[in-house]
Amino acid sequence: MRKLVEFDDNTFAALRLLATDRMNSLQELADEAFADLLRKHGRPTDVRDALKMSLAVGGKPVAKRRAPKNGRKRA
Repeated sequence: MRKLVEFDDNTFAALRLLATDRMNSLQELADEAFADLLRKHGRPTDVRDALKMSLAVGGKPVAKRRAPKNGRKRA
């Protein structure tokens, strides 16, 4: 998804210099910065992280099966 972000001239120049020094693109710098920001605030960055966090929070199944009304156990 594309979104437009505006920087002042000094910030943009500093980001371009950093990208050149690290041999990265501005997109790679932005990806790294946003991933760090999400991690800092405890937000998952991808589906795998979201699943790990959901298991770590509860550690229990979301819903337990109820026993059948006729008293027999499910196979």
